[in-house]
Amino acid sequence: MNMPLVILTDTPDPADVLSVRAQLSQFNLAATRIDDQRALAVLVKDPETGDVLGGLTGRTSRGMLFVEVFFVAESLRGTGLGSRVLRMAEEEAVRRGCRHGLLHTNTFQAPEFYKKNGWVEMGSIPSDPPGNYRIFFSKQLDA
Repeated sequence: MNMPLVILTDTPDPADVLSVRAQLSQFNLAATRIDDQRALAVLVKDPETGDVLGGLTGRTSRGMLFVEVFFVAESLRGTGLGSRVLRMAEEEAVRRGCRHGLLHTNTFQAPEFYKKNGWVEMGSIPSDPPGNYRIFFSKQLDA
């Protein structure tokens, strides 16, 4: 067999990304016999226009909730909406059998919000801009 091509790109073909994910999913299934990965989204929409004003996206897999993106429009912050969205995602994750959650945020984003909602800081890594950190949080969901 010839050596395979190794290609670096910042514009991967979506089909190629799906192929890599599918191969990893097959490997994980063979190792665990668990095939339960599912997308999860809690969307905040304008009731009149249907425009997305924010929300949470992530996935559940093998007992874990992974929060990938979470954003609430600035005009809606401080209303309890963010906590409601996060709680809805956590409750759905528990319904799916998840026992733990994992996410990361930046020091300039919302670490105090997550702490207020019961998430526990696991560690941090320096990140740009200088003085910023990525902070990793976990939460036991089945308590």
